[in-house]
Amino acid sequence: LFFVCFFSFFLPTEGKDEASAAENHPARVPQGKAGERSSVFCSAGQFFFEYLVVVSLKKTSDGRYEPKITYQFPKHENLLKGQKEEEERLLQAIPLFCFPDGNNWAPVTEFTSETFSFVLTNVDGSRKIGYCRRLLPSGRGVRFPEVFCIISCLGCFGLFSKILDEVEKRRQISMAVIYPFMQGLRESPFPAPGKTVTIKSFIPESGTELIELTRPVDAHLEHVEFQALLQRLSPDLILHIFASAVLERRLIFLAEELSALSQCIHAVAALLYPFTWAHTYIPVVPECLLDTVCCPTPFMVGIQMRHLERVLDQPMEEALIVDLCEGKLIRAVGDEEEILPIKLQNEILTALNRHNNNNNVHTPEQLNALVSEAFVQFFVRLVGHYASHIKWSKNGSGTFQERAFCKAIASKTSRKFMKKFMKTNMFSLFIEEAEKSRIPQEGKR
Repeated sequence: LFFVCFFSFFLPTEGKDEASAAENHPARVPQGKAGERSSVFCSAGQFFFEYLVVVSLKKTSDGRYEPKITYQFPKHENLLKGQKEEEERLLQAIPLFCFPDGNNWAPVTEFTSETFSFVLTNVDGSRKIGYCRRLLPSGRGVRFPEVFCIISCLGCFGLFSKILDEVEKRRQISMAVIYPFMQGLRESPFPAPGKTVTIKSFIPESGTELIELTRPVDAHLEHVEFQALLQRLSPDLILHIFASAVLERRLIFLAEELSALSQCIHAVAALLYPFTWAHTYIPVVPECLLDTVCCPTPFMVGIQMRHLERVLDQPMEEALIVDLCEGKLIRAVGDEEEILPIKLQNEILTALNRHNNNNNVHTPEQLNALVSEAFVQFFVRLVGHYASHIKWSKNGSGTFQERAFCKAIASKTSRKFMKKFMKTNMFSLFIEEAEKSRIPQEGKR
């Protein structure tokens, strides 16, 4: 079965989320293929999406409402047995994550559109992202919201948010005008960073429209928005969360809106760049999967605030529980202030405070780049010399010299931290990738 994990790199806000960004100094990032693990890999030339599905609430025999797929584009035919089984598992999982808030729905006359996302990881490690727009279809009287969900293996929230804007605009006219737009999109190649693809689309009474979809020049943060995190949490608290994530602890985020949960969790995971959160990752946990918090292994999950009491009643191990509504910790291990080397910790705090105080000066893209740079420099200072300690054999395979690497760190506090960090899965994966490819490395010290 599909299970939810990372790494995607989301999402009233009044229904939209801009999540494109830039990284100003890629050459100073500890490099190697492991850096690609930090986001869902956007490959130019691929199809934009695999499916567009509409998920609606349907009444069951016991009087409750259950999410069901009521529309699917395209419908695949002549699939092999294995492909058909995979598609069935995918389509079975999607409704649960489009309506993760359970069955407590009643028809309404007004509803503010909201945008969020989820990540599905198959047993072979391949990932698919669900970009969702929950909206109220046009009409009279009370009715239920429905979710338009685009399934793609490409991580680029800014682009897909704009695509969902177009889908929502067409939905208010007719479902019939969504199909040609999505068909045109499916036939267009995914653009390379900095490039634009133009989609022609006909709308009755408006004529043919040209819709331009442009990827940011720097793709590293196009799936993230740090501003959401800075608006809800203090720099000190962000640093405590980062410290817990670096040591791969259990993290639970609480908020009522799906948008707030997915935005903030994606932002926290992105702070780990060029390393990757490789454990359970569920930006919005469906109500029926709340016992995920009992998992003894590391996880990073988002849960709606209405379930707080149920979460606290669970027999879970030590976890950091973050209230995104009040901007505070509900539960902590207690050593969060002592995890990171104090000098490097203060450097990040200074950067965050500076960016926080000048929030109105920066564009979202500038803020993303500036915040990311502060955390990238943390890793460069600690790990940037790793390439100098990979010993290469004649056949081209590398072996990481762990003791020499650690000994080269002059600061005792930094060395103490690194001994813990080197035991994490994310560090091991990073080094494994570096050992596989003898490419000239940047970021040496």
